Amino acid sequence: MKTKAYLKPRCGWSNGVRAVLQKHGIAFDDIDIVNNAANYAEMVQKSGQALSPCVEIDGVMLADISGEEVENYLLSNDLVKPTDATTAVPTNAGCADGGYAKMATKTTRFF
Repeated sequence: MKTKAYLKPRCGWSNGVRAVLQKHGIAFDDIDIVNNAANYAEMVQKSGQALSPCVEIDGVMLADISGEEVENYLLSNDLVKPTDATTAVPTNAGCADGGYAKMATKTTRFF
């Protein structure tokens, strides 16, 4: 399975997507859309919108999606099997209070 995840370095939604993909042992390209303007532009071009995270699985773009929604897609399309494994972070939550402010001081914005 070829998987590209267009993610922010520090974001609850992005961390939830990472956690689900790791939970199911799916190798993926973790594409930084905050510190690389070309990556952000590619995500917008492929997804047709500007919100993240976006995950491309075998050519299917899942736009503005949570980890929980990624997992539902994987399970409903028989791409993975159900598991009792847990994740270390929530799979359907934004940044905790102050998360976006912290991210803004640690990254370069292109948008």
